[in-house]
Amino acid sequence: MIRTLPQQKSYAIAFRLYIILFYIFLFAPLVITCILAFNDSNFPSLPWKGFSLDWFLADGPKRIGLLHDNSNIRSIWVSAQTAVWVSIISVVVGTMGAFLFEQENFWGKQGLYFLALTPLVIPGVILGISLLLTANSLGIFFEDTLGVDIPFLRPSFWLVVLGQFSFIATFVLLVVSARLKKFDHSLEEAALNLGATRFQVIRFITLPFLRPALIGSGAVAFLMSFENFNTTLFLVGSETTLPINLYLQVRDGSTPIINAVSCLLIVSTSILAVINLLLTKRGEKA
Repeated sequence: MIRTLPQQKSYAIAFRLYIILFYIFLFAPLVITCILAFNDSNFPSLPWKGFSLDWFLADGPKRIGLLHDNSNIRSIWVSAQTAVWVSIISVVVGTMGAFLFEQENFWGKQGLYFLALTPLVIPGVILGISLLLTANSLGIFFEDTLGVDIPFLRPSFWLVVLGQFSFIATFVLLVVSARLKKFDHSLEEAALNLGATRFQVIRFITLPFLRPALIGSGAVAFLMSFENFNTTLFLVGSETTLPINLYLQVRDGSTPIINAVSCLLIVSTSILAVINLLLTKRGEKA
């Protein structure tokens, strides 16, 4: 909508109505899920039977709240550990890749850049199956040929980290590259002329400039890892992540504790998103 052009009243009303309906469509399910987390019912759905904190605090025998549910607490911890490792490795490797693709002259730059973007367009299911088959094939090869059993090549925590890293690092690469394109390389040249080493230039000039992109991409990488389901489903071992655990609960029938878990995640991720936005703006002003 171009604000400088005259507008019909009906068009303006329809435009505002569309915006309202769009956001209702986006947020109504989240709001309903959070409300049902406090429903005094044994089923994770309507009707409303009164306010209750049982699905957060209850310690049995009839109800077990989230804070006393070892299965969900363990899966949240596994997801958090996975997300931390994936975000750290993705930020390091993605930043190094961004530095690489900013170099002007090296053979095969365009082809390598295209290959680096490939994991983003491959469906997560295909990526998970491919990694699982590759890991299993390598594991069988090492066991049959060398008699060596490598636990890493079986569905496990570290295989999940590897699977998520394989496409999340590409997202970090794109974000850092976009920021790096705005960098004034004359600052690096001036620092080098004044006697700084290449490492000092990167540490004191380039990385501070990239800080907003590093923080933002790291936060988004954490969230992408925490909520990933498609790839993780094929690579997870005995330690299930939260999305897998929630899927198993929904499949087998669950209590409103699943609403409590969802409410906790909605609130925590919203807070993390706000903090990330504030840190990003502060970094850009600095």
